[in-house]
Amino acid sequence: MSLLKDLPELEKAGVISSETAAKIEAYYKSQHGSSTNKLFVVFGILGAILVGLGIILIIAHNWDELSKVSKTAISFLPLLVGQFFCGFALFKKKESVTWRESASAFLFFAVGASISLVSQVYNIPGDIGSFLLTWMLLCLPLFYVMNSSTTSLLYLIGITYYACETSYWNYPTTTSYPYWILLLLALPYYYLLLKNKPNSNFTSFHHWLVPLSVVIVLGTVADKFEELMFIAYISLFGLIYLVGESKFFASQLSFRNGYRILGSLGTIICLLILSFDDFWDHLRNKSFLLNEIIGSPEFIVSTIISVAAIVLLYFHFKNKGAKNLKPIVPVFLTFIPIFILGYYAPYAILLVNILIFLIALQTIRVGAHQNHLGILNYGLLTIAILIICRFFDSNLSYVLRGMLFVIVGAGFFFANYWMLKKRKEHG
Repeated sequence: MSLLKDLPELEKAGVISSETAAKIEAYYKSQHGSSTNKLFVVFGILGAILVGLGIILIIAHNWDELSKVSKTAISFLPLLVGQFFCGFALFKKKESVTWRESASAFLFFAVGASISLVSQVYNIPGDIGSFLLTWMLLCLPLFYVMNSSTTSLLYLIGITYYACETSYWNYPTTTSYPYWILLLLALPYYYLLLKNKPNSNFTSFHHWLVPLSVVIVLGTVADKFEELMFIAYISLFGLIYLVGESKFFASQLSFRNGYRILGSLGTIICLLILSFDDFWDHLRNKSFLLNEIIGSPEFIVSTIISVAAIVLLYFHFKNKGAKNLKPIVPVFLTFIPIFILGYYAPYAILLVNILIFLIALQTIRVGAHQNHLGILNYGLLTIAILIICRFFDSNLSYVLRGMLFVIVGAGFFFANYWMLKKRKEHG
């Protein structure tokens, strides 16, 4: 802000005109106002959530002393208060992001509180899964009506927790197939955010939460042939990465592009898990009947995701050409034949290790070419982790293992030194 103080002096000295000084002042004031508004939105949302939780705690403290009629009335009170504030925000403060987001966040939790309180008063049976499903269905229209990104994010967290509760923690008694319908119902709002607010922080949070939710829940489809889920996951990470490399997302800053980061990290982590013997030994000892595999949910999901990734790869290749393909992009395509080979022969583990090493080398090359320290160190870190994995999984002598660590450490130092020196020379 010291520039604003210097504006009169610069104008007086003739360095800038009065018109330029006015424009600079207006720009800085708008930027300061924007950051203040964002902070106000954040504190407004937090305040609404804390007030809601505080009311619930106060009621809970005196709950046993209340009559059934009083309990019923109080059960609906948070809901009525939340609806009042949402109505006020919708009709009187429609342009105020703070009012819309705060009121919607309060009503979101009020719905959950009212459902649980009424269930407790009248001893309505149910489990957490059915409670979450009811809660999310009731709150689904909320972020559309109120245009509330906070509620949309809370909804995504809620349906993800619902899927985990029903298909992970209560498996195999319940399934979470309604999750996919709930997710599809929320995607039109995400599309509106992409279209109308592409640079909003709320939109950036969706870029992370939407793919992360799918990654977490995808494992719930596993049944008898869970080994096939590695194909599904690696194809999913390839698909996610390709989305992150699309025209819209490629222009985004790295921290806003959750697709690209999650796709890359997920692929490397899956390959590192598969670089150990355990999985491949288990795979070769398991018998697969073709007619059972083809009808399994794992095979169907793996096929759908792989086909979608191949289609996206085709368009990516068509638009950018082979020279601009990142090393991580075609991995999902390479992995499918490696997986099939791994069922019949013990060579898959060697191929996976070679694949990780080649990806890391190519990543280092891309980082050096783009003069990007983050990409360069990502490649070096991948090699370091691969060596650590082999440290616990091989019969190499401690001297040789130590030498490998020394070589990688020296590689980190000299690669970064060379990059920084190169930047100084061109700076």
